[in-house]
Amino acid sequence: MTRARQHRGARAHHAGEAAEDIVARHYANLGYTVAERRWRGAGGEIDLILKGPDGLVFVEVKHSRTSAAAALRLTPRQIERIYASAGQYLDTQPQGQLTPVRFDAALVNGDGAVEVIENAFGMG
Repeated sequence: MTRARQHRGARAHHAGEAAEDIVARHYANLGYTVAERRWRGAGGEIDLILKGPDGLVFVEVKHSRTSAAAALRLTPRQIERIYASAGQYLDTQPQGQLTPVRFDAALVNGDGAVEVIENAFGMG
């Protein structure tokens, strides 16, 4: 791996963490608490798992120069991965698969503005 590629990867990793911090604060201001960050299940990683008044919210955080560009970074494969990991996470909860859940996409633009798309994946 080239040095430039390593630098880009590290920069993207830090930008992703910063975007997750921004999104976590956004949800905290709405009364949610972070249950897990970067939770890894057999299906892959879930960026944020939040506890809210109506149950759990699984959040995929995407960042780019614009919200529209961030939205384009969410792929069907990632959605499948999130569902698989969420199912595994729910197995650890008292209500199991009957736990009320929602799947959100949180888009962060280059200015740090957050746009949340609730029930972004068509389920929940």
